[in-house]
Amino acid sequence: MIYCVEDDASIREIELYTLRSTGFAAEGFADGESFFEAMQKELPRLIILDVMLPNMDGVEILSTLKADARTKDIPVIMATAKGAEYDKVQSLDLGADDYLVKPFGMMEMVSRIKAVLRRSEPRESARVISKDNLMVNLTEHTVHVDGVRIDLTLKEFELLRLFLENPGRAFTRDQILSDIWGISYDGETRTVDVHVRTLRRKLGSAGNIVETVRGVGYRLEAHP
Repeated sequence: MIYCVEDDASIREIELYTLRSTGFAAEGFADGESFFEAMQKELPRLIILDVMLPNMDGVEILSTLKADARTKDIPVIMATAKGAEYDKVQSLDLGADDYLVKPFGMMEMVSRIKAVLRRSEPRESARVISKDNLMVNLTEHTVHVDGVRIDLTLKEFELLRLFLENPGRAFTRDQILSDIWGISYDGETRTVDVHVRTLRRKLGSAGNIVETVRGVGYRLEAHP
C-alpha cells in the first residue's frame, strides 16, 4: 500500500491512478489529519508526502513519523516546490528517503518509488548449513568444501540438502527416490546408489559425512 498525502485533488487523483495502473495499491489524503487516521488502521509500504499542506505541513508530518517507533522505518518521498532548496535539505535531514520536485512526471514518481523500496526492504537472509569443512548455501544453491566451490547437479544438491536437513536420520532408497525424484519416478533404487557415489566423490574430503546404513540406505553422520 502506498499513501499519497497531497492537498491538490487533481494531482492526488493522477498519482493514485498511475500507482494503481502500475500494480500498486494506493490511497490518497488531502491533509495530515485524515492521513494519521488511516495510519491507525493500516501502515503503508511507502508514503509520498507533499511539503505544502494545510494546517500541518509535510515537514511536521515527517518529523512526527520519524519520532514514532511504529512508523519511523516507513520510507518517505517528499514532494517539494521547484527551487525550495531548504525544504529538500530539511526533509532529508529529518530522514526522508528521497524527494520529487514539482512538477514531476508520473513515471519518474513510479521509478523513484521502486528504487526506494528496493533500498529499504530487507533482503531474504541466506540459509546456510555448515558441517565440518562443508558449507551449503540453500538460498544461493552453492556448495563449498574447504572454501572451494563444488558444482553439483540439481539432484545431487537436493540429495545433499535432504541429508543435511535431517542429520542422523536413516533414509531407505525408496524414501530417497520419493523425496528427490518424486513418488511417480519408476526408476530402480540403484539410481540412488549411483547419485550417492557421485556426490561423495565430488565432495572429496567431506564425502564421508554421507554414511551407508547396511540393510536400510543412507544417512548424514549424526556426530559433530
